[in-house]
Amino acid sequence: MLKGKFSQYNNFYVTDTESLTVEQVTNLRRHCFDKQVEIKVAKNTLIKKALESLDAEKYAGVYDSLHKVTALLFSENPKDPAVIIAGFRKANNNERPVLKAAFINGDVFVGDNQLKALTMIKTKNELIGEVIGLLQSPIQRVIGALQNRENATNAATEEAAPAPAVSVEAAAPAVEATTEAAPVAAAPAAASAEAAAPAVEATTEAVPVAAAPVPPTTGETPAAE
Repeated sequence: MLKGKFSQYNNFYVTDTESLTVEQVTNLRRHCFDKQVEIKVAKNTLIKKALESLDAEKYAGVYDSLHKVTALLFSENPKDPAVIIAGFRKANNNERPVLKAAFINGDVFVGDNQLKALTMIKTKNELIGEVIGLLQSPIQRVIGALQNRENATNAATEEAAPAPAVSVEAAAPAVEATTEAAPVAAAPAAASAEAAAPAVEATTEAVPVAAAPVPPTTGETPAAE
């Protein structure tokens, strides 16, 4: 049974639960269950045999920690057992359970002084999230800069757009004024034409008077018949 657990999990903690009351052990088991951490109390000799049957060299760093009462905590998450132990000790104002060793993905951490560091281990998903965040950060900055530039361009275009409209409106009255002024300039020409007309008529009427023949004046008296 222990051999199967060691084969199933890449992370397990070796703790000392000595001097804990039955109530405290029950409470510890409840915390482990909530975090999906399996807790097993076993004899040290059985634990060592199970590890040696799997890979004696791989687990060699754990053997020196197999003494006194041993409770094993198995977890898929490498830091959950450390968080449980730290939280349990704080809640009970107790130094138990004591961390004797931890096997995390092939690495062995020995001693209770490693507990704080183990509570800060990054999980695989957390590391992946950080890497994705680092990769996305430059892209987001570039997109942000492009959006700001586009907004600034649009704002400048909107501010510049009304100016031509004012010029067109200002030019319009000048065109209208020129159009209206044109007939005034033509008026004198019409007046001149009208003034010229009577002169022509007067000249035409005067022609017959000038053309009447004047009878010749002579000294001869016509002969009496």
